Amino acid sequence: MLILAIDTSAVASAALISDEALETVVDSFVTEDTRSHAEVLAPGIGQLLARAGITGADIDAIVTGVGPGPFTGLRSGIATARTLSFVWNKPLYGQMSLDAIALEVAGSTSAVPEFLVATDARRKEVYWAHYTLADGQLPHLVDGPHVGFAAQLPDLPVFGAGAGLYSEVLDANEDFAATQPDAASLGQFALAKLAAGETLLDSTPLYLRESDAQVPGPRKRAL
Repeated sequence: MLILAIDTSAVASAALISDEALETVVDSFVTEDTRSHAEVLAPGIGQLLARAGITGADIDAIVTGVGPGPFTGLRSGIATARTLSFVWNKPLYGQMSLDAIALEVAGSTSAVPEFLVATDARRKEVYWAHYTLADGQLPHLVDGPHVGFAAQLPDLPVFGAGAGLYSEVLDANEDFAATQPDAASLGQFALAKLAAGETLLDSTPLYLRESDAQVPGPRKRAL
């Protein structure tokens, strides 16, 4: 099975994930800029396919990170995934973006049985979720995702860029203090869940906040 994974919940990233390759990740790219998703995503995907010598017809499924994340960046990835799914006539699945960091934690020497993942939600807040981990198993989501102030999080080890931003009030893991969700880990998590017969999410975004853009109300009378 060959999956194209996309995530723009923080940075823009895409990856080709295969269960037939010696290494699960066939190829991937990730940016450092958190504000140029729309400009770099489509060209980056085109380059991925070209380097692998494949076309959309060779893709079996598309997985998109559904957040949580800022409105503008998150919808860039989801809109791209939906468009490719329609054009290529391929199934589309969603995966919570924080799961990508949780999977990296599970495969690291820093792994602990119970932990939080947090990313930057701006406005002095973080997006976060609570996971447990058992030997040989995928991270299990206990609670979340949520958005809130770092000081209000449960008293557990915290992994991810959100923890790095608020290390003065969180038990932040230094090795993951700058880690953002990326498509490679997201796709690996999704592929493992599909192989286990588990159901994935749809592509509905997890914004967790109302959009800043509001429909104008009726004009006030001048007199």
